[in-house]
Amino acid sequence: MALKIYEACTACDACKPVCPNEAIAAGELIYTIDPMKCTECVGAEDEPQCVLVCPATCITPDPDWEETEEELQEKYEMLHE
Repeated sequence: MALKIYEACTACDACKPVCPNEAIAAGELIYTIDPMKCTECVGAEDEPQCVLVCPATCITPDPDWEETEEELQEKYEMLHE
């Protein structure tokens, strides 16, 4: 499943540079994650890098974007063709 950034985001910019799919962008008040690009770092890393670096711990799974690990891997491969 894709990840989502919630209101506790401080817009510190720690997450954006570590995303291998460039799925994170600055929104109006907080950062956002494009679920069409988010693979939870499947295909690139062992765990989501944005979650590891987020000082506000505001990045969690997005319940509206449930995907299997296989689907996340396929998405990663399509993004990096």
